Amino acid sequence: MDIYSRKIVGWQVYEEESSALAGELMTDICQREGILPNQVTLHSDNGSPMKGATMLATLQELGVIPSFSRPSVSNDNPYSESLFRTLKYISGYPDRPFLDLLAARTWVQWFVDWYNHEHLHSAINFVAPDQRHKGLDVKILAKRKQVYEQAKSIHPERWSGDIRNWEPVEEVYLNPEKKQSETEEKKAA
Repeated sequence: MDIYSRKIVGWQVYEEESSALAGELMTDICQREGILPNQVTLHSDNGSPMKGATMLATLQELGVIPSFSRPSVSNDNPYSESLFRTLKYISGYPDRPFLDLLAARTWVQWFVDWYNHEHLHSAINFVAPDQRHKGLDVKILAKRKQVYEQAKSIHPERWSGDIRNWEPVEEVYLNPEKKQSETEEKKAA
């Protein structure tokens, strides 16, 4: 997942996990997305497929910077956790195991298509991840702001304050640095 756009840029379902398969997926993603060396960081868990020699060699060859969750911390990537929650709670999530690998891949393909193209993501001001990934969100949000301003000017009695902020989200961080509280700042001074 690209954390800026929230778009799922690559996925695969296999019968087993391996460093080689993870490396193949990353190679495919980098080629398809036109990723240049040292352009992206891959944040992943500490699982053996992601830390295996084949995967690490692939990342080095691709110029992808590896980053790992803290040991024994399963929720170090809130973007992935949010995506997993969306996946698990979507209407139509299977309540029984998939019949076979093809059935699993078919369902995941449907989910990825829906998520990337139809799901209006609240963290990026209700545009679809694919729209943001393509840079279309700026125009969409500007039009939305115009519609809201016009509606407020026609019926100001329906508004108790300003319109919703429809500015594009400019920056996202995996683990933003926490600001010191005023008390900590005073103690440090």
